Amino acid sequence: MSSSSNLPKWTELPPGADVLEPGSAANYKTGLWRSERPVWRHEQCVKCAVCVIFCPEGCIDLRADGAPEGDLEYCKGCGICARECFTGCITMVMEQE
Repeated sequence: MSSSSNLPKWTELPPGADVLEPGSAANYKTGLWRSERPVWRHEQCVKCAVCVIFCPEGCIDLRADGAPEGDLEYCKGCGICARECFTGCITMVMEQE
């Protein structure tokens, strides 16, 4: 069994060690993994932005009119936005629909 004392301390690691280049997450369209996607009924939305706050991927932005809109290139279809929406204006639908 090897000792962790042989490993460098985190302060000794070079910047970006074992990490992809900064900002590279934008290159990976993770929305291709999902089986469901959110659909907003904007006429029912009160523009509270609760969905924006709870989205774990940070892929819901507010449009110019204050209504939320998901970036489906990055949305993984977790459904948290729909579960947290108290107005029920977000529905999860199968990706093929």
